[in-house]
Amino acid sequence: MKIGVLCSGGDAPGMNACVRAVVRSAAARGHQVVGIRRGYRGLVEETFYVGESGGIELTPRDVSDWGRHGGTFLHSSRCPEFLEAEGRDRAASAMAKHGLEALVVVGGDGSFRGATAFSQHFSGPIVGCPGTIDNDLLGTDFTIGFSTAVRTATEAVDMLRDTAESHERMFLIEVMGRHSGYIAAITALAGSAETVCIPETPTDVPAMVDYLRRLKKRGKSSVMMIVAEGDEAGGAEILHRKLEEAGCPFPMRVLILGHLQRGGCPTPEDRVLATRLGDAAVSAILDGKSGVMAGVVGRETVWTPFEQTYARHKPIAPEFLELLDRMAH
Repeated sequence: MKIGVLCSGGDAPGMNACVRAVVRSAAARGHQVVGIRRGYRGLVEETFYVGESGGIELTPRDVSDWGRHGGTFLHSSRCPEFLEAEGRDRAASAMAKHGLEALVVVGGDGSFRGATAFSQHFSGPIVGCPGTIDNDLLGTDFTIGFSTAVRTATEAVDMLRDTAESHERMFLIEVMGRHSGYIAAITALAGSAETVCIPETPTDVPAMVDYLRRLKKRGKSSVMMIVAEGDEAGGAEILHRKLEEAGCPFPMRVLILGHLQRGGCPTPEDRVLATRLGDAAVSAILDGKSGVMAGVVGRETVWTPFEQTYARHKPIAPEFLELLDRMAH
């Protein structure tokens, strides 16, 4: 069997490790893998990764050093044409033309929505691997790239605390998470932040100012606040203005980490998860599964239908939020 693999949506550390696993898992079982460049756009435009042999079939040697690198060597991009049925027909024709019998999609909810739509045009198996730093997909405890994004954000918090303490300031650090507060919540816990603002909980500015005044009265001279970009009160800059208007007792500065969180050498956790899921995707295809995402829940590998991975908001466990609250005192 010849399997296509692509990375779609925002890049996430560990995507390269996942592609490496797909290639090596398939090769170990006597199958071939073709790397599709620039996500779905590469399918529509028939753009493939050319290995050392000069062909489009990736060999284990082609991907031998991929696991330690961030980003995606296959590249990723938006493809407006793929949103239309005509574009998906072109992609299906490209699959047939190059003998591709199955497809592995490494990406997030938008990528899986695209895969679901593509299944109406392509009859072969399509299996996904959760590659997104947001950790917002149901069907897996963690997504590929989340661990590295949290490490990057936590390191930033650690470094900023030195300046915050030196100048007796409060920093509002905005992390990614348009719809999910996972990065913000875990970073706040790992970085010992005093407060966190996430979409999953209400942000009460007056109550927050009262809390900050109590901290200052107890002798606290610096504060770290982690803000998810999708917090309902607004991002860090908007929240900064609201806190000033409400009488925040600390001088404040804002730092938006932005795309910094998406890069960097993947953590061992992300490399292992990516390798495990890439191998699981190949196993699923060879077992006849399709329209599913490979994930890890607890210690078990599970397969979840694409539609269920993004059907509702992935909640943050209440006990974890309670732990954050206790650590803030």
